[in-house]
Amino acid sequence: MSENLNRLVEAGVSIWLDDINRDRLRGGGLAALVRNKNVTGVTSNPTIFANALSKGDAYDTQLHDLALRGVSVEEAVRAITTFDIRWAADVLRPVYDATHGVDGRVSIEVDPRLARKTEQTIAEARALWWLVDRPNVHIKIPATLEGLPAITQAISEGISVNVTLIFSLERYRQVMDAWLSGLEKAKAAGVSLASVESVASFFVSRLDSEIDGRLEKIGTPEALGLRGKAGVANARLAYAAFEDVMNSPRWQALRAAGARPQRPLWASTGVKNPDYPDTLYVEQLVTTGVVNTMPEKTLDAAADHGRISGDTVRSFYQQAWDVMASLKDAGIDYDDVVRVLEEEGVEKFETSWNELLETVKAELGKA
Repeated sequence: MSENLNRLVEAGVSIWLDDINRDRLRGGGLAALVRNKNVTGVTSNPTIFANALSKGDAYDTQLHDLALRGVSVEEAVRAITTFDIRWAADVLRPVYDATHGVDGRVSIEVDPRLARKTEQTIAEARALWWLVDRPNVHIKIPATLEGLPAITQAISEGISVNVTLIFSLERYRQVMDAWLSGLEKAKAAGVSLASVESVASFFVSRLDSEIDGRLEKIGTPEALGLRGKAGVANARLAYAAFEDVMNSPRWQALRAAGARPQRPLWASTGVKNPDYPDTLYVEQLVTTGVVNTMPEKTLDAAADHGRISGDTVRSFYQQAWDVMASLKDAGIDYDDVVRVLEEEGVEKFETSWNELLETVKAELGKA
């Protein structure tokens, strides 16, 4: 075990891996990360699956069988992805049991082409929940406006949800409201609240990438001095919003009924700019009761040279507000930034999903 990762866990951070592929599963790589690098969860997305399918021969046997059965491309994609998710969930089941359902979670995303379609998203969430059929799965639903009622409905039915593609503080508050509404409906329907687990995936590095580009176009010394600061500041203020909800009478009533908190999850924590420390979004977002889902490269960097020195969130709220105010003064339109990021996020996942469909279509043809 890495002492750096041990300190991260001791500070209250759950370490999840932002990757999944069948080679890692069949070779025991995921189990090794659980044993040796404190990994207690896995997240996936369409880009991760598209990459996994494009490399090696791990999927050849299943693709051959699917081709013989004459299944559609979309059915094949669902069969392939849910197979991996079930496998990963089984690997992580001991973690789930040991943490009483807090960790040991594996996430699978609804078809991103449904991100603007509420009813279809609900139907797909139900289908994935039934198909994977593991208590430690999370169904990923995007935090679009149309996704919010889908989050509420899924939670109300006892489906554990990972809310993804959150960029703005306003949308994050709406996500927490949707989650609370779902819990209230679940309680009214007699659903066990203790069985419903949720995380809210707040994206970090993508905000820096978008804002840094705008700061460079502005070009003033003041603007250039703000590069690399927005992502951490935004995430810290998200945690402040989370604390507000945790202190609300509305949450306290649900907590008394057995509900679990919807933990903030730091997503997109691999740095995009090579000039920044590769552990930036690990070291600067340490606090209790959060998840940091990392690409393996970031996980290895944190294990090797991460400097973990206690909470780096809750004492920095004013500093975070100052950064956001300075960005506004420099000419950064925060509302436009987060709008662009949400639209691009949905579009990128749609593109990856289409690439996945094309890859499977081609492989089925070969098989």
